[in-house]
Formats: sequence, structure tokens, C-alpha cells
Amino acid sequence: MTNSTLTNVYKNIKKYRTEKKLSQFKLAEITDLSEDYISLIETGKRVPSLKTLCKIADALEIEVYKFFL
Repeated sequence: MTNSTLTNVYKNIKKYRTEKKLSQFKLAEITDLSEDYISLIETGKRVPSLKTLCKIADALEIEVYKFFL
């Protein structure tokens, strides 16, 4: 993936999370990930696996491809 694609993923995770009015803590709880890990993803310090992206997409009730737009 290119840097711009990854940047879109990070920004879109945060965008959809805030649209759903979920805190990082609540998203972490729903996805069984740590709050710190959610933060690291949203700030671009960690690259989530496809499995993790699927967990986050399910929690946000969106299709995974929307993270890449």
C-alpha cells in the first residue's frame, strides 16, 4: 500500500468512529483491541492487519473498502 492509501485508512477509521460517536475506548472494547492500539492506528503509528480492519469495520457497521476511499 502507498503512504496516501494508508493515510486514508487512518483518517477514515477516525472519521467513521467519530460519526458513530464512539470513543477510542468504546471501539477498543467492541473490537477486543486495546485503546492504545486504536490510537496508534488512527495516528498512523501502526498498520492494522486485514483481520483488524475487518473487526473495526464490523464494529462501525461499514464495509472495509470504505477505509480506502
